[in-house]
Amino acid sequence: MKLAQRVQRIKPSPTIAAAAKARALKAQGVDICDLTVGEPDLDTPDFIKDAAVQALREGYTKYTDARGTEPLRKAICEKLERDNGLNYTTDQIVASCGAKHALFNAFQALIDPGDQVIIIAPYWVSYPDMVLVCDGEPVIIPTTEENGFKPTPKQIADAITDRTKVLLINSPCNPTGAVWERELLEEVTEIVLKHDNLFVISDEVYECLVYEGRKHVSIASLNERIKERTIVINALSKTFAMTGWRLGYAAAPKPIADAMAKIQSQSTTNPTSFVQVAAIKALREPGDFPQKMLELYDFRRHMIVTALNNIDGVKCRMPEGAFYAFANFQEAIERKGFKDDYELCDFLLEKAHVATVSGSPFGGLGYLRLSFATSEDTIQKATRRIKEALAT
Repeated sequence: MKLAQRVQRIKPSPTIAAAAKARALKAQGVDICDLTVGEPDLDTPDFIKDAAVQALREGYTKYTDARGTEPLRKAICEKLERDNGLNYTTDQIVASCGAKHALFNAFQALIDPGDQVIIIAPYWVSYPDMVLVCDGEPVIIPTTEENGFKPTPKQIADAITDRTKVLLINSPCNPTGAVWERELLEEVTEIVLKHDNLFVISDEVYECLVYEGRKHVSIASLNERIKERTIVINALSKTFAMTGWRLGYAAAPKPIADAMAKIQSQSTTNPTSFVQVAAIKALREPGDFPQKMLELYDFRRHMIVTALNNIDGVKCRMPEGAFYAFANFQEAIERKGFKDDYELCDFLLEKAHVATVSGSPFGGLGYLRLSFATSEDTIQKATRRIKEALAT
């Protein structure tokens, strides 16, 4: 059977595959400590659930505008102004079935065959494959742990060619937790504005999880000129533990927003109607849920990093944001004779019954991504099992 070439260019998501393997072992009765999860372990707050239930009862079960209802887009505009200092009109907003869907729409709207997209490594595993599906070319800029997993402005400037269409920024970053400071964003802004056909896609889905008094800054908020070149991507998935609800959004210059809405109208049509009603409630009346989640994950962040740094052959930088520890296992891999981080992941799953995600698919060879969006008991048990397995 001959399938389209675009299918051959991409791979299944390794994070989803790792989580599926862990679930399969759990179903067999194996006691698995699962550190693969890319979602909050907290439940969606009741006030959001109640809003969805009420919407269902009131008949919000029909198609909506392809880019989301006007009330939802107005609530998103209010949120962006309140939290990010960004002023948008509702015709510049497109609500989608999750941030991944919004990202895909943006790539589809901007990339022609052969266009280049600059991606900072380590990166979220889906970025390069999304670019490849759109017939674009991912251009990877490597970073180092010593530099906080952030690029230098020179690296970005040197990577730009006459085929570069998009610079992709993910701050806070999955998997490293790196948070780009205002000074770095300002330097990057100067570089981008020197190139007339270069756009920025800013994935800000982890904005609520920034630690130690750091502030999330959206590059679009720096000045109007860069805002006119930026597509801001966000969602309710992390902020309100709503991953399965599938509600994300993009804020963009109107021509790009219109193009994204056109593409969406020919794919999913619209995000789920009653979820949009619940999203309005969350955006307008967030309460203290995001702050409580931040405090909880800050505690777990210290717990897992301290435990990992007490394992021989393992080093782990304290993440500045998100809920992942991106730990350097290279010394342990070499010392124990593993071929690579994939083999180490398989060993930890089979022998220690700890599910992790290898760093290579993120562009971080020799690293493992370990989520601390799980219970303290799981973190303690998992890190103890890893330490014992590597000591044998």
